[in-house]
Amino acid sequence: MKVKVFDESHEKDLEEDINDFIEDVKVVDIQYQVAVSLFGEEQIYCFSALILYE
Repeated sequence: MKVKVFDESHEKDLEEDINDFIEDVKVVDIQYQVAVSLFGEEQIYCFSALILYE
């Protein structure tokens, strides 16, 4: 079993990365997380996923 981690600032970018990756592997599990932080008055989003695969 192996692990692949993806981290993007936009959910559509994360979706594209994951879809491209899982085309050729057998996925065991996908775990998804969103983090939000403030930098001044700007909100910064971090969309990440951990994929367990064989």
